[in-house]
Amino acid sequence: VQLQASGGGLVQAGGSLRLSCAASGSIFRLNSMGWYRQTPGRQRELVATVTSGGSTNYGDSVKGRFTISRDNAKNMAFLQMNNLKPEDTAVYYCTAGVRAYSYLRDKDYWGQGTQVTVSS
Repeated sequence: VQLQASGGGLVQAGGSLRLSCAASGSIFRLNSMGWYRQTPGRQRELVATVTSGGSTNYGDSVKGRFTISRDNAKNMAFLQMNNLKPEDTAVYYCTAGVRAYSYLRDKDYWGQGTQVTVSS
């Protein structure tokens, strides 16, 4: 299973970006998908998650500004980030809970990370 994240970049404060995450490979069932972010010297923190049924969960710092969604048919998740702030600058990692085959347990996978930089 591979997760490919895209959509990061440089944006001014108040601007918007949309991140995409595509899951590929052997996928029997794709459970929750989500985004975490990390800055140097800090622990990885929750940004947002979405279940296969569409239930969402957000980190406190992004509530009201970020929206997570997914396309189950395409095994993709999206993170719409609006009103970006300099403190949103981080490497954003896509994650997904996947059962690769029916006889295997669910396992968490991580993408390679995409840099988001917000200038003031």
